[in-house]
Amino acid sequence: MARIKDIISPFTAWKNVVKEPVTIKEPLKREAAPRYRGFHKNDVDTCIGCGTCESICQNAAIDMVPVEGIETKNGDSGLRPRIDYGRCCWCALCVDVCTTGSLSMSNHFKWVDSDPDVFRFIPGVDKKEWDDEPNGYKKPGPNYELYSKERVHMPELKPEERDKSFIEIVRGYSREQAIKEADRCVECGICVATCPAHMGIPEYIKAIRNDDLNEGLRILYDTNPLPEICGRICTHKCETVCSVGHQGDPLSIRWLKRYIADQQPAENYKQILETENISKNGKRVAIIGAGPAGLSAAHYLALMGYECTIFEKLPLPGGMMRYGIPEYRLPYDALDKDIDYIKSLGVEIRCNTTVGKDITLEELHNQYDAVFTGTGLHLGRSTRIPGTDHPHVYQAVDLLRDVTMGKEIPAAQSIVVIGGGNVAMDITRTLARIQNQRYGKVNIITTSLESENEMPADREEVVEAREEGATIIPGWGPVKIEIENNKIKGLHVVKCVSVFDENRRFNPKFDETQTDFFAGEMVVESIGQGMDLSYLPESIKDNLKLDSRGRIVVNDYFQSSVEWLFVGGDIIQGPDVIHGIANGHKAAIGIDRFLGGKK
Repeated sequence: MARIKDIISPFTAWKNVVKEPVTIKEPLKREAAPRYRGFHKNDVDTCIGCGTCESICQNAAIDMVPVEGIETKNGDSGLRPRIDYGRCCWCALCVDVCTTGSLSMSNHFKWVDSDPDVFRFIPGVDKKEWDDEPNGYKKPGPNYELYSKERVHMPELKPEERDKSFIEIVRGYSREQAIKEADRCVECGICVATCPAHMGIPEYIKAIRNDDLNEGLRILYDTNPLPEICGRICTHKCETVCSVGHQGDPLSIRWLKRYIADQQPAENYKQILETENISKNGKRVAIIGAGPAGLSAAHYLALMGYECTIFEKLPLPGGMMRYGIPEYRLPYDALDKDIDYIKSLGVEIRCNTTVGKDITLEELHNQYDAVFTGTGLHLGRSTRIPGTDHPHVYQAVDLLRDVTMGKEIPAAQSIVVIGGGNVAMDITRTLARIQNQRYGKVNIITTSLESENEMPADREEVVEAREEGATIIPGWGPVKIEIENNKIKGLHVVKCVSVFDENRRFNPKFDETQTDFFAGEMVVESIGQGMDLSYLPESIKDNLKLDSRGRIVVNDYFQSSVEWLFVGGDIIQGPDVIHGIANGHKAAIGIDRFLGGKK
């Protein structure tokens, strides 16, 4: 029912009829309020060209354009926003959504010019008189965001719940947690360029938001056939450049990928991915090594109709993913889920088969139309300091492999590990668990040349290792292993003051006046891995083009100078799983082109 006030209110406007009109005689001299939303400003050094401003603009007034002198690099598209004031409505949503806070608005609103083109310019690049004026509109703070700055916490086992076992630490997101985390994505896509596989990250996160996990799985498999694996142990370079991370926590992209794969039963994959009926093309490809590169190549070749056979020297497929990464990070059932799906496409995996011993590379060449090899880095490297020839000095990769194979590995009551990468953390945490199981306490020191901030291991690995009782002491260089009565007593070290020279080349420098001694009855080296290419016969090696460092030269499709031989994975690029996956995918495309597929 209408109230009397509603009926009378419109007539109150008549009171203005008797008021004296106000005329601004010189409008161009009128000062704007301090927070008036005038023409834009942009700090181009802070801007990363994520394009979020362009995406949110409802009037299509913003275009991202290249700018001379600003290079494209990881985390920076090299583009900068150009504003068209013929379309801009000064709503300031572009400022509010800016992920780095670089974009703001001056309170300058007066600008008279007969050339309409000048009203379309690149703030911060095309210099304007208001660039240095302090007044105007900027994103209010704090706690004024169109998205949450804090990532959704990932449930994990507490240190006391995990430090004696190899059960998986990370529990995974629930549906509600995943959707909430996905809501933080601004869909800028700055992560895509950084991902070696160029996964459709904004698209699969959007699928989570829409609760359409079938679509999410399809997007994952476009570029990555190992989502369960990658959702757990990917080096997640995408998160290091996430635009949301500039003013908050970066998005948990890796965990969101895992969420999609975890929710889908393996038996549904073929129907969702429409791979139930693949037409064969009658051609055969041999693949050496069932690691990420080999599995990825086999997956995409199988989809193209090729008959693929993988030759794997170890008892089970997975390469370093199975034989180098502890099960508390990557459980075998998750690994097998991805691999079993690839096998369901018709890919044969012949384990316990060593190329060069059980079958030669020449035989593979004769029996198959093309060969891809991705044999990984399975050999440990030694510091070669005095004492490394002692039988109680071990290589991390050997011990990790033995753990997977169910062998009982040596674990003294006090251990020193040399190395600062993820493999060093893997062996540290593995041995710490075994010490805890055998002796009820942890006594392990891990030392590296790199300082705390330079250690190549993922930060979370270092933190969790310490939580589990390991002592991490970075910034020291190994000098010699002290041995007394044929027993190891510990490691002598000297302070490392820098690891790289001015050109970022490995060239460590030491302060000889600072020394220390880390006591331990056993030493484990984890300073990198090497490749074993002994399966390549001399007749093929002679025709392989190598670079100045002895590495095999390949083209953009990972084809070597021996045209039927494609090479990828850690022995070419990486080392990490996602590079191997990307290599395998690209090599599959190259093999298809080589065998007369797509030209």
